Amino acid sequence: MHILYHDMFMFPISTYIFYFLLSIPYLREWAFRTVFVIGDNEYPYGMPMNHFYCEEDGKIYFHGSKMGHKIDAMKRHNKASFCVYDEGFKREGEWALNIKSVIVFGKIEFIEDRETTYRIAEMLSHKFTSDEGYIQHEIQHSGPGTLLFALVPEHMSGKIVNES
Repeated sequence: MHILYHDMFMFPISTYIFYFLLSIPYLREWAFRTVFVIGDNEYPYGMPMNHFYCEEDGKIYFHGSKMGHKIDAMKRHNKASFCVYDEGFKREGEWALNIKSVIVFGKIEFIEDRETTYRIAEMLSHKFTSDEGYIQHEIQHSGPGTLLFALVPEHMSGKIVNES
C-alpha cells in the first residue's frame, strides 16, 4: 500500500504515518483532527476526534459512545477519512501561512474485544496524562460504555501548503 505525498513522491504507508503522526511533536500533540463519514442523505459529516495510531497493526483508533449520529453513519457506510493538520508556520519575512496536512482514507472497523478496547484506551490516555491512577479509574468506570473503532488506512495523501 502506498500514499501520495507532495508532487507525486511515493513512500510506504508506515513511513508516512510514522513521520507525520508520531515524529513531529506539535503535529502529534497540537494538530487539529477531524474524522469524516457519510452522514444523513449522504452529506459528509465531520467531527473532531482524538486518535491513537498503533504501529503494530497500522490502524488509527478512536473511541466514543456506543450510540449516536456518527456511529449510525459508520454502520451504514464504513468508508471514512481522517484529516490532521498543524497550526502552520510563517517563514521569516513572509506573511503567508505554511500548513502541513495529512488525509487518510479507509474503512471503519468496530472493535468488539474488551481487552483490546481497554489496551488501546490506555495508550490513547497516555497522550494526555501520565496519571496511572486516573487512567485506570476512567477505564474501569467508562470502559463498559465505550465503543472502540479503527480506521484501516487504504490511501493517504499529505502536503505542505503555502497560502500566498
